[in-house]
Amino acid sequence: MFWTVGLLALDGRQYVYRVYAPRDALPADLFWAAFHCHEEDGAPRASDSFDAAEIRWIGDGTGPATAELTVHRS
Repeated sequence: MFWTVGLLALDGRQYVYRVYAPRDALPADLFWAAFHCHEEDGAPRASDSFDAAEIRWIGDGTGPATAELTVHRS
């Protein structure tokens, strides 16, 4: 399955990214992967505050033992 990372931006919207990573991935790695993807996309500036992000696992409680970290805008 995958993680979702929601980032608040200066335009008042929340941009949500789908991050494919192992179930035991570090939240900071997930946040920075989504943040850098957002910045490269040319979208309005997002908050770089880790505490402002919403990070959730989407799945059945299990996940791949290994996976490369990849990010897709949802």
